[in-house]
Amino acid sequence: MMRTVPKNVIEKLKAAAGPNGWLDDTSDLSSYLTEQRRLFTGSSPLILRPDNVDAVSEILAICHEARVPVVPQGGNTGLVGGGIPYEHGGEVVLNTSRLNKIRALDPQNFTITAEAGCVLADIQRAASDSGRFFPLSLGAEGSCQIGGNLSTNAGGTAVLRYGNMRELTLGLEVVLADGTIWDDLTGLRKNNTGYDLKHLFIGGEGTLGVITAAVLKLFPTPKSHGTALIAIGEIANAVDLLGLARSECGDAVTGFEYMPGLGIDLALKHIPDARNPLSEVSRHTVLLELSSSASDWPIGRALEALLSKALENGFVLDAAIAQNESQRKSFWRLREAIPEAQRVAGASIKHDVSVPVSAVPAFIESASAAVVEALPGIVPIPFGHVGDGNIHFNLMQPAGMERDLFLKEWPRFNRIVHDIVDSLGGSISAEHGIGRIKRDELRRYAAPTKLDLIRKVKRTLDPHGILNPGKLI
Repeated sequence: MMRTVPKNVIEKLKAAAGPNGWLDDTSDLSSYLTEQRRLFTGSSPLILRPDNVDAVSEILAICHEARVPVVPQGGNTGLVGGGIPYEHGGEVVLNTSRLNKIRALDPQNFTITAEAGCVLADIQRAASDSGRFFPLSLGAEGSCQIGGNLSTNAGGTAVLRYGNMRELTLGLEVVLADGTIWDDLTGLRKNNTGYDLKHLFIGGEGTLGVITAAVLKLFPTPKSHGTALIAIGEIANAVDLLGLARSECGDAVTGFEYMPGLGIDLALKHIPDARNPLSEVSRHTVLLELSSSASDWPIGRALEALLSKALENGFVLDAAIAQNESQRKSFWRLREAIPEAQRVAGASIKHDVSVPVSAVPAFIESASAAVVEALPGIVPIPFGHVGDGNIHFNLMQPAGMERDLFLKEWPRFNRIVHDIVDSLGGSISAEHGIGRIKRDELRRYAAPTKLDLIRKVKRTLDPHGILNPGKLI
């Protein structure tokens, strides 16, 4: 059923956003209304693009009074449909891309204060220019915005060493549903003055408030890296190798990524600049990276000693060590090429799940067997962040099966995969969020008490339910 936003409200919203702060021409709206995998295409009469927090406040106050739903949106790189309006056309989109100023950078306090629309790569660059390091790294870092990273509690490839967005954030500025601005842009690392409210909004997917700025932690710049691509015999050896690496090298273990042979084959076939430095493609491969900000730590010798010990223990079949920065980037390019190759190769059903690190082998093996039994010919491509238990368990369509027919199987495979995740004490969403695509799954797997508390918090902070309705909860 189509819904409409009253014309007088639209005019008020345009005035609040300013002369360059809105779009309503159909030809300008499409990129804001379609999810990047084209699973969802919504409708909206108005895209709002305010460039300051006061304008965001005025917009939300108008929508709160008129009971008009608002869909907060960043770089629109999400994978669960959380930043896309519904098809009925009764929601406005609040895009944060013009909130893109770096307000402060304090190298001595190791903090940067950035607005929600700042692109992740620009924050990384600003930190580097000041002699500091911001560690969040994602495949979409050239286009995703930090507000979206915060709203989904993004993780990326360095969670093992630095943590996800919850650990990387000290303070927030948030506009609440009624337009109230909550300014908690603190750079303090110790602040025990009541509830730590920022955690309600980090990972809240825009359902409780609109994040407009954040104070983020910076770190010393790594001065050296030791990076190896390692062939292992069994999936279980990945966990063995991780344990050995952390015991031998401590916090120097920055990245630990698993790649199946089928995924590497796919990348080599479809991505022109993907290269495998090993003599052959192994059934199971690990990308291990050490890093250090100490200029005198012998990282190369530490990596060689680790691999030698792992070889003695039977964890490793073959390994290649990057000899320079170009080779290091090439190793990481192979890892990043796997999801790109999947997009080229055909349709895929994607799962972003986490289990305890010790349970990663059991999950991959049991889930792979279960999906193949359910649909012969399906190709499971599990890859990702073994170091923090986050596996992207993607399923490629069987040869000869129609794309749309395969994608209709998504709910069935959600149930198969998520039941196994749940039985292992895991989570159905590790870093992508719940959004629209996993909302019903959350209701199935979350404890009733948790769901009740989520609803109570939602009603308290957004009593009219205008913020990203129908997403997450």
